[in-house]
Amino acid sequence: MRHRMVNVLRQRPATLRQLADVLGMSKGTIGYHVRVLREAGLVRLAETRQVRGGTEQYFALVSRSFKVHEDAAVGPEFLINAALGEMLPARPGRPSHTALRHLWLTDAEAHALEARLRAMTAEPAPTDPAHREPYGLLVSLFHADVPSLPPDDDGH
Repeated sequence: MRHRMVNVLRQRPATLRQLADVLGMSKGTIGYHVRVLREAGLVRLAETRQVRGGTEQYFALVSRSFKVHEDAAVGPEFLINAALGEMLPARPGRPSHTALRHLWLTDAEAHALEARLRAMTAEPAPTDPAHREPYGLLVSLFHADVPSLPPDDDGH
């Protein structure tokens, strides 16, 4: 739930009511999760406004992206599970874009590819979210457990 909230707040600051409506949860449940995210330092109070005799609070992310520390107990599996939780089934007539490929690279090539992928996937702010659909991109360059065959006796 908190991961979904973070994804919604990447679009713009929102009130508890707006988050509850878009996520289909009660305002109390959303308030609890916002409090947990605030205590973790991921969400902040962005602004307050007076409306109909009450105060409306808008919450925002402290950063548009987060990085899992290399010493954290969770790692790539957290991101993979998060992506799996977001994946919608392919719609009829629309292809699935999920594939697993292996590349055979030197260490230098792997580092260069990682830098290029990071640059390409820098998250831009949504310019017109009303006319666009969200798509997830999970990029993982990892050293794979794929054994290498030695050359054939005939040189192949």
